[in-house]
Amino acid sequence: MTKTVNHWIGGKTVEGTSGRYGPVTDPATGAVTTQVALASTEEVDAAVAAAKAAYATWGTSSLAQRTTILFRYRALLDAHRDDIAALITAEHGKVHSDALGEVARGLEIVELACGITTQLKGELSTQVSNRVDVSSIRQSIGVVAGITPFNFPAMVPMWMFPLAIACGNTFVLKPSEKDPSAASLLAELAAEAGLPDGVLNVLHGDKVAVDGLLNHPDVAAVSFVGSTPIARYIHATASANGKRVQALGGAKNHMLVLPDADLDAAADAAVSAAYGSAGERCMAISAVVAVGAIGDELVAKIRERAEKIKIGPGNDPTSEMGPLITAAHRDKVASYVTGAAAQGAEVVLDGTGHTVEGFEDGHWIGLSLLDKVSTDSDAYKDEIFGPVLCVLRVETYDDGVALMNASPFGNGTAIFTRDGGAARRFQLEVEAGMVGVNVPIPVPVGYHSFGGWKDSLFGDHHIYGNDGVHFYTRGKVVTTRWPDPADAPAGVDLGFPRNH
Repeated sequence: MTKTVNHWIGGKTVEGTSGRYGPVTDPATGAVTTQVALASTEEVDAAVAAAKAAYATWGTSSLAQRTTILFRYRALLDAHRDDIAALITAEHGKVHSDALGEVARGLEIVELACGITTQLKGELSTQVSNRVDVSSIRQSIGVVAGITPFNFPAMVPMWMFPLAIACGNTFVLKPSEKDPSAASLLAELAAEAGLPDGVLNVLHGDKVAVDGLLNHPDVAAVSFVGSTPIARYIHATASANGKRVQALGGAKNHMLVLPDADLDAAADAAVSAAYGSAGERCMAISAVVAVGAIGDELVAKIRERAEKIKIGPGNDPTSEMGPLITAAHRDKVASYVTGAAAQGAEVVLDGTGHTVEGFEDGHWIGLSLLDKVSTDSDAYKDEIFGPVLCVLRVETYDDGVALMNASPFGNGTAIFTRDGGAARRFQLEVEAGMVGVNVPIPVPVGYHSFGGWKDSLFGDHHIYGNDGVHFYTRGKVVTTRWPDPADAPAGVDLGFPRNH
């Protein structure tokens, strides 16, 4: 009998009632291993109602109560790292070490949430006028929704709900229906840590669930990570309904390699950043921009390393790259490689025919490397979201920066150079939200915020860090004037001498 992943509403598992289910596939075998309940509008209403009811008490709970639970939650997550990672591997396909890394990066935000007491401190100015003080405080906003992608089924939810609930909000999480089990386990562990019923709810579903949350009058804010077209839709729809929105979209991240760079280090970085997690990450390097005469040597070094990457099931300790999430996505990724030569690229490595012995029905694709790619080719313009690396050639640093800044995306970027002055210019001149200097994937640590520019972010707030705290809270300013106690009315004795 096929296992069913059901909703988590009001602190317990709730079986789906819509009659609709989605398949969950093991990408390494191609076999459907699980079905996931797809929520109806009525089930959306039930999840939001549970969160709203819980907010009545959680929103006024003490910081001590919240952080005590979060510290216990952090310990439970740490103890269950392997269990969470195993679910990620089984449904997403990424190798176990990569899945463990995802859990570790999610834990950073739980740790940030454990220290929310300092993040929520207000400000006070005394005697701004005669006996007048002004204070600023931040308060929770209510029920918050999170809509998260398939590529990081544990990390991205953990970028959202721990901080949201630490700030006093309640949360409805709508994870990807392609790999839903990790999110359910995160919620179960939160309950085990003592999180009150209804503070964190997991609603599985598709567009019906998404639209239900975007249009629900009791949802105050929406956090989203996914592709740019959907991010744009989320932002427009939720904003039109008066909600606060942070919608992180897609990317085409460039790595600029200057002639003075350590080419071995640059090649190592390019391979890990382009092909790690099978390229299914919004911070993957998908375009290397080689400056000057180094292009041939750099491409040769990348090819040499890429050819050694072992592809196999994610639960095989010797595998360095796993399969793609679905067969349809695999075929789409392959189409960019097969069409590249016709659009002027030199196909240095073609991974489209790759299979793994004993797992022939898995969603396999090998590593592809495209050289001398033009900026008007599909492989360059589109976010492929697979193990395909494009190399572009330019003559100068200025040409490279101009090429990069012409991209509609502005998520992450990197420069490889030994020159500090060149790196300093780059970090100021490049139009992207996250910059790496000899660091290929500059995902910030938890106490700094993650977010891009241009078509990579819709909304005013980045995710987690200080921006995350500000997104999940509202500011309030209180101006206070108290009369001097010496002016107390007759008959009221406060022990002060009278002024008159």
